[in-house]
Amino acid sequence: MVVDPELFESLRLELRRGSLVLAVLARLREERYGYTLRQALAADGLEMEESTLYPLLRRLESQGLLTSEWREEEKRKKRFYRLSPTGEAMLSALADEWRGISASLDRIL
Repeated sequence: MVVDPELFESLRLELRRGSLVLAVLARLREERYGYTLRQALAADGLEMEESTLYPLLRRLESQGLLTSEWREEEKRKKRFYRLSPTGEAMLSALADEWRGISASLDRIL
């Protein structure tokens, strides 16, 4: 049977969307600015458009999971992001949840 490519893409994006939050939180255990965060995620196989990343960073910061600060580096202002203490606790809780879901899915699949 042939898989409908449009339906597959829609479901693939839906599946991926939730995992991006976990990946961003995990990568921001180290301070990064947007471009280097995108590079790190891409190197891990999770490429993300700027139009997805920056609204996600703003949302996570407004939820208290990230802190940010503007700094000048190489004569350019850059916004650096890092997990807040609340973000670290949330990352730990979400990682535990992810591991449980992953183990369940591995058994089912």
